Amino acid sequence: MQLKHAILGLLDVAPQSGYDLGRAFARSVAHFWHADQSQIYRTLDRLEMDGAISTEHIPQQGKPDRRVHSLTPAGRAELHEWLRGPLDAEQPKEPFLARVFFAASVGADTALELLDRREAATRAELDELRAFPRRAGDLAEVLRTATLDAGLRAGEAELDWIDATRRAIAGTER
Repeated sequence: MQLKHAILGLLDVAPQSGYDLGRAFARSVAHFWHADQSQIYRTLDRLEMDGAISTEHIPQQGKPDRRVHSLTPAGRAELHEWLRGPLDAEQPKEPFLARVFFAASVGADTALELLDRREAATRAELDELRAFPRRAGDLAEVLRTATLDAGLRAGEAELDWIDATRRAIAGTER
């Protein structure tokens, strides 16, 4: 998946400004896709140049014009082509797991501290996900809730893995 697909998907829900898209990433898809504001604006510029979105400039009093982006028919076709296309191969990058993999050189206590920090971060992420509204109803809400459930289950599985790893470390010679 590329960032442009996530942006096209969010614009399919409703026309939005770049700022609104940043908030939408934080509030709806952050548990499976991250984008910073500068990436969003660069991608919006490319999508506009490619004809996938159109931009309406809305004058504001004492502020720069608000730029609200909408899907064009070409953008909707690209989104639908991506949705119907083959699944992308997963190519994970897990910096935390890389640290765990190499942590033996710093000793068990430091490895446990690493797990403690990850547990705290995972618990905070789970708290954020649990705060998202859960809605049932139309297909869009069911599918969005399903991605939320995937994030929750992954976080809970990570906590279980952290506990199991702690027990395994305890069983080694310190």
